[in-house]
Amino acid sequence: MTTAPEQIEKATEWAQLSTKPDPATLAVLRGALRSVANEMDTVLKLTAFSPVIAEGTDRASGVYAGERGGVVAQGEDGMPLFIGNMQFTVMHVLDTVSEINDGDVLIANDPYECGTHLMDMKLLAPFFWKGRREMFVANTGHWPDVGGAVPGGFSARATEVYQEGVRIPPLKLYDRGALNRPLLDLMMANMRVPEERRGDLEAQLNALNRGLSRLSDVYAKFGRNTVQSGVVELADRCERAMRENILGLPDGVYRFEDFLDNDGITPTRLTIRLALTVAGDGLTFDFTGSSPACRGPLNCPATNTQTATYIALKHIFPELPVNEGTFRPVEFIIPKGSFLDARFPRPVSGSAAEVSQRVIDVCFGAFASISPKLAYAQAYSTSSNLTIGGEDPASGRRYVVYIYLGGGLGGHILGDGLSNATAVHSTARVPPMEVIERKYPFRIRHYGLRENSAGEGTFRGGFGSILEMELLRGEATAALVADRSTQGPRGINGGGDGWPSVYTFLRHDGSVYTPPLLNKDQDVPLEAGDRVVMETPGGGGYGPPAARTKTAIATDIANSLCEGVPPVSGRLGRE
Repeated sequence: MTTAPEQIEKATEWAQLSTKPDPATLAVLRGALRSVANEMDTVLKLTAFSPVIAEGTDRASGVYAGERGGVVAQGEDGMPLFIGNMQFTVMHVLDTVSEINDGDVLIANDPYECGTHLMDMKLLAPFFWKGRREMFVANTGHWPDVGGAVPGGFSARATEVYQEGVRIPPLKLYDRGALNRPLLDLMMANMRVPEERRGDLEAQLNALNRGLSRLSDVYAKFGRNTVQSGVVELADRCERAMRENILGLPDGVYRFEDFLDNDGITPTRLTIRLALTVAGDGLTFDFTGSSPACRGPLNCPATNTQTATYIALKHIFPELPVNEGTFRPVEFIIPKGSFLDARFPRPVSGSAAEVSQRVIDVCFGAFASISPKLAYAQAYSTSSNLTIGGEDPASGRRYVVYIYLGGGLGGHILGDGLSNATAVHSTARVPPMEVIERKYPFRIRHYGLRENSAGEGTFRGGFGSILEMELLRGEATAALVADRSTQGPRGINGGGDGWPSVYTFLRHDGSVYTPPLLNKDQDVPLEAGDRVVMETPGGGGYGPPAARTKTAIATDIANSLCEGVPPVSGRLGRE
């Protein structure tokens, strides 16, 4: 039973929270919260051990609501796919963890509740102010290895999640500030290079601590009531802005479908079928008719499917911030039993890097049927995930290297697609090749643009990439999970298709090995002198090629991008 003074205090607090901050204060508060997430990203970038996190930005940081778990602010340098999935992670923690205290740090990588795959390790910590839980800070980093059947976790022939690595439900790594040593020891005992994983973990912890410290500064400057009422108002404004944008679209049902080449086990295509319904100020994404769950690692958790559509919407309406309110007008129908609603214990390693990108492609296709002005031609949309593990005889140390490549983005109404760009769902950058050569026993023999690979159009697609790398010493084992080898990215509004991907292993004895399913394989043995050649797709073109300006054509020819004999797969290395 509350006392009269307590009732008066609560009534006063409610009245203060119901008072909206003035626009100037709201703008400054929004910037302050975003700066918290940006500083977390910077700390993670500067202290992580793995090149994929430190140089490749395969990571993200964010601030989330303390009672609901919705995203409040995201780091501008983080991967968008993680921001949505961290929101679902915080929500899952709130639903399943009975007691959350000041000083707790929770860790999780369970893909069925937290989205993506096991390699994306998520950490979150509650922020308390004057004894109350106000918010959460959270981050994600892609750990190059979390155990499993193959180095790096991308097991192309996995049929259960157990084969992909250590699965961690939300557990307390720190309980009221005390380290859970048995949990940490168990995790590290199941990872191939534990000293590097420990370094990445410490980097994520450092970033959380920076976020908690900076949130304290925000609360001290603005006061609790201004911060909380401002967060509510920001979400409401984002919702209203999204609904206004949707009202500008004609009502109707717009359909599109696309596919992934195979699941790594069988050559059967996996179809994503979308019916996008625009009704008033709301959207419904209905994936009924998509392929059933598959045997291989291309199953995608529903949270990941939803987050991919959010990313597509952010591209369609780029002026809208990433905030829980922005996505309130959006509903989903994701049929149970489909590969877009992965359930335990289906394997999922390809969900984040491959399936999510194709979901975005399908969303763009649906919006393009409303108006070509709203969307891009298809992008290369495969991360070309290559992982190689072995022991370097020069140092005696084990290693796991994770390589992914850029490709061509699609042309659009404003211009050509970018070349050697990162995926549309990602701000990840390809780690510098100098770092790969310095850290691992490989030589980069060739890295550049893939000539002629772009789809033609009034605005052409971007050009794909070519990477050729050679193992210098010792023996190793490679695994590959990629896509886009049977159909290149499609053009729109009369534009041409980009080239599909090609992956080749060149043996030191002169023989050539191509994966049986073209772009997914594992346990590929490598010896000193063996080379891996990866050729990524070019983006689709936008508009009829005949309308391309002579100046643009001349520029491409002058830059040796669209003339000459196409490169022969596997014969690229400089001697």
